[in-house]
Amino acid sequence: MTGDMRAGNIDPKTVDGFGEEWAAFDQSDLPADEHRRIFDDYFSIFPFGDLPFDAEGFDLGCGSGRWADLMADRVGRLHCIDPSDKALAVSRRKLARHDNVAFHHAGVDDIPLADDSQDFGYSLGVLHHIPDTESALRDCVNKLKPGAPFLVYLYYSFDNKPLWFRSVWTASDQVRKIVARLPFGARKASTTMLAAMVYWPLTRVALLGEKLGANVDNLPLAPYRHYSFYTMRTDALDRFGTRLEQRFSRAQIKAMMQRSGLTDITFRDGVPYWVACGLKE
Repeated sequence: MTGDMRAGNIDPKTVDGFGEEWAAFDQSDLPADEHRRIFDDYFSIFPFGDLPFDAEGFDLGCGSGRWADLMADRVGRLHCIDPSDKALAVSRRKLARHDNVAFHHAGVDDIPLADDSQDFGYSLGVLHHIPDTESALRDCVNKLKPGAPFLVYLYYSFDNKPLWFRSVWTASDQVRKIVARLPFGARKASTTMLAAMVYWPLTRVALLGEKLGANVDNLPLAPYRHYSFYTMRTDALDRFGTRLEQRFSRAQIKAMMQRSGLTDITFRDGVPYWVACGLKE
């Protein structure tokens, strides 16, 4: 098959959009210390110490390979899976130094790994862009050995934020629905402008407030105050340039994980919301 996958639990236009995104922002300009810091945030609750020697696992929706680049050094074998051939091309270049990485052009309901075969798995910022998120989660868990961990990051529904914050998001989501339907060049230009005119100023306000001793946790975009403009541009395109986006509360995520066969579920207590890890029953 050539091009992006076109069947199953997948939204083709969303897949195309991410392929274009990672081709444009392949993360080669992401500062190394920032890359490590973001990785550590996402993987802070992942049980690295419990993995077997030479563990084999998978990265579902590997995108640019930015997480796989740091994970591959810690494990024996890593399978990078993505439905976008453009994204996989970026990953292949980024991960060329690793000889323990395999690449698979596949969707979540067509993962080319045997059931009950993997020592770990993770999917960060992906399953909320899939039409049936819970079914996708279940497909991932099916590939794990009993007792193996699965780490997931799903967009939160602002269940820990005040009403005014949720109202601001609702307004911004109307912008996303317009921008996401533009041709890629216009999407990239629009989201770069949003990064410069919205992300950057608001994060400077949050940074100043933090230096003055204020609690800035509920300020919009405050988590980006310690990130580079490159990350802001990438995430603005990710956030406003994506057609399909779903959001879940902590309770909903836990329930989906349990129904998918995960137990001993833990959540990261802090941004990014929500990162959770569970063990296959």
